[in-house]
Amino acid sequence: MPIHIHPTAPLAPRALLPGDPGRALALAQLLTSQPRMFNHNRGLWGYTGTAADGEPLTIQSTGMGGPSAAIVLEELCELGLRQAIRVGTCGALDRTLALGDLVVADAALACDGASRALGAGDRVVADGALLAALVEASSGHRFCTGAIVSSDLFYDPRPARARAWTPLDGALAIEMEAATLLRIGELRGVQIACLLAVSDVFDPGGARRRLDADGLTRAGELLGTVGAAALLGAATR
Repeated sequence: MPIHIHPTAPLAPRALLPGDPGRALALAQLLTSQPRMFNHNRGLWGYTGTAADGEPLTIQSTGMGGPSAAIVLEELCELGLRQAIRVGTCGALDRTLALGDLVVADAALACDGASRALGAGDRVVADGALLAALVEASSGHRFCTGAIVSSDLFYDPRPARARAWTPLDGALAIEMEAATLLRIGELRGVQIACLLAVSDVFDPGGARRRLDADGLTRAGELLGTVGAAALLGAATR
């Protein structure tokens, strides 16, 4: 049995993976009927309910950073997970991105320790079928598709490092979990993709501007709605 995930409800074969436990609860209430708590151990809240297509959907938080996300996804795979989409926030590297925009990650640059420890090369790609479903589900919203950077640091004391990533393989944004999740998907034969909302943008001088609480709530709901639609769409392909 898994060590950190203690299931109290069945796991669906498909899942949304937010980092934030509070977002997992909000999305379970928004996207599923009769959600049941799947896990509460370690504060990693997860829920399983019935999605719009009548099939089960699990929404499981991963916590922050690659090491925590790796533990959660490994144990979900042990329990039978087959498809998952990370739904989280990111900081914009591309100056054309605005707060609240969606980023569909076709690949993650592995600039973190966890994915590298798992044998990732410089770049880890998203599952093609889920990627196509995410692009289709994002239609009608402000979104772009491209590579992102996964890093270990939210507060990086070296601002020049982020500026160096901007032209690197056209990196659009930076976050902390995607490369690890995509790498585990490769190793486990599980379909993994990543959808992000821009929560932070950086002025030329390096000053950070961030979505307020209401904006983060709306971004989380959009992530969940689009991510769930992509999982439903992938099932019908």
